[in-house]
Formats: sequence, structure tokens, C-alpha cells
Amino acid sequence: AYDLIHLAKKHNVCLVPFGGGTSVSNALTIPKNEKRMVVSVDTRRMNKIESIDDKNLLATVQAGIVGIDLENQLEKLGYTAGHEPDSIEFSTLGGWISTNASGMKKHKYGNIENIVQNVTLITPEGKINQKKPLTRSSIGVKAQNMVFGSEGNFGIITKATIRIHKKPEASTFESILFHKWEDGVNFMYEVAHSNLIPASSRLMDNSMVRFASALKEEKQGLNKLLDSIKNFIVFNVKGFDKKKCVVAIFKMEGSNQEVRYQRSNLKILAKKYNPIFAGAGQGKSGYNLTLAIAYIRDFFFDQNIIGETMESAVPWSDVNKVGDAVTKKLEELHKKHGLPGKFLFGSRLSKIYHSGAC
Repeated sequence: AYDLIHLAKKHNVCLVPFGGGTSVSNALTIPKNEKRMVVSVDTRRMNKIESIDDKNLLATVQAGIVGIDLENQLEKLGYTAGHEPDSIEFSTLGGWISTNASGMKKHKYGNIENIVQNVTLITPEGKINQKKPLTRSSIGVKAQNMVFGSEGNFGIITKATIRIHKKPEASTFESILFHKWEDGVNFMYEVAHSNLIPASSRLMDNSMVRFASALKEEKQGLNKLLDSIKNFIVFNVKGFDKKKCVVAIFKMEGSNQEVRYQRSNLKILAKKYNPIFAGAGQGKSGYNLTLAIAYIRDFFFDQNIIGETMESAVPWSDVNKVGDAVTKKLEELHKKHGLPGKFLFGSRLSKIYHSGAC
């Protein structure tokens, strides 16, 4: 990296660090007014865990490692980093840092800025590193905070020291069916302000629920009969509307006691909305759907269907307005550009915060 940057500076070359290429921020798009030679720097051969600090639960890892490889290597040693973005099979540690990434289990492990304790950044003027010890300090400005979200503009990230955790004693899922989107949002608001937030907490609107249902393999024999009985109970006996119901999906990790407390908290908070607890199996299916979206999108392209994810942080006071506003805008754009067929827009709360949601 030193030599590359030195040569780029000498010959006025623009370097673009490249990790997994999953960017949704246009960070890999070269500005039209860029006149310099542009060279892409593939970081994925920097893919090793350099050291593990068992006592302080830290790992120093090269920045080009792909998320799933990082987790697999840590798991063999009895650890997890806990950062699980939708793109975990393709994206890299350096990419997470440079795009200020968030993961599906951020409620337990934090977003990338909480996980990373030190970044090694090679710049045209030299190397930037955090001084040890890597615990919290009230003294001075932490230069590494500028690296989060910098998208390669300050230099090339070569490695980082991250927090790691011992593999959780228990890990399970839960899914809760609500009558309508507003009930689900109000429930998630209460979960966000409780002290027992599961590792992953998300809510899918009715469009997403029906989409997920359409993707399921059609069952045969006894399983098909059992499914039809369940559907009869949900929609005929319990009075849920197929065109209005929404689902909250949770993944809980920690000690057996922590997981029990989290599940109990969900039941207490949900009770007043008269929901149906659909269980761990449905929760796992809903959770894994997120990881499958990248593959579904590629499949869609072959069928002449365009699919994309749009993400925004929204205050709680505006959550219910966003879906309607985006749907209206998409309607206008669909008509304006004369696109064939119909469009499907679905909302989901993928992460919850004190003052709003993703």
C-alpha cells in the first residue's frame, strides 16, 4: 500500500480501493469530471486474522477479509465479531469501515463504529493509527472516527482491530404476526425503549410478508394439510386480514437466561396488540430471507424485473409517512418513464434506535 500510494502521488493517479463491490452508495462510481488515470486496488488478498487477544477480546484483522470468512475463522476459535450485514458473504471489513456499515445484529454487537477499536490507514502523507490502549479515552480527537464513511477518500485501510465476543451460549429466533402495520410499528417503538432488545429486530410490512410467502417452497402431503389448518386458524378464526397483517422477526443471542428474558419481554410488550406468536421456525425463515435478497435480485434480472433496496434513517414520528410517500413517488416515476408491468414496494424496519428506525 505504501508503494502504491507513493507511485500514485508521483504520477498523479487516482486510486480506488475495492473490497467486495457490494456498495449501495455509488462509492465506486468515478466522477465524470475526473481527468486522472484511475486504478482500482483490489484488497481481497489482505484476508488474514493477524492476532487474537484472548484476555481483552480483541482481534487484529486485515481489511480485505470477506465477512463470512472472518466469522468462520473466528468461530473455529470460539469467537464471533457479531457484525452481520445483508452482504456478509461478499463485503469486506475495510468496506464496512469505509461505508460506516450496520449489521443485522447491531442491537447486541453495535454498528461498525462500535466494533472497530483501531484502524490502520495508509495515506499519501504516511500511516494513521490509534494509540494504545484501545479502551475509551476522554483525551484528544480520535482520528479514526474520520475514517468511518470516508469511502477511500483519505487513504487505503489495510487492517483494523475489532472487538470479538465468545460464541453465545444460546441462539434462537421468534416471529410475531400483527394485524396491521401501525400495531407493528408501535410495538417496535416499545421494544426500542426497553432494556431487552434482541440481537436482531425487524418488521416486515404486508407487501414483504406476501412476497416472502410467495418465495416459499410449496409443501406436499401432511405438511400441506398442516399449513392449510394453520392458515384457517390465523385468517378465519383469529381474524387476521391477508392484505393487512405484518410480521416482526427477531434473533436472540446470549446466555440461556438472557434469551429467556428477551422472549418474555417480547410477549409482555406484544400482548395488548392481540398478535400470534408464529415461533422460531418462521422467525429463522424471515431472518434468512434478508441474506437471500442479493440472489433473488440477480434472479429477477433474468426475468426482466428490476429490484433494488433503498435505505433511510427515519425519526419515529415519520415512520408511518415514509412508505406512503415512497409509493407515491414510485408511481409517478413508473408512469413518467413508461415502464411496463407493475411495481411492488415493501417497507421494513430493519433496525430500531432510541429516536427512530432504519
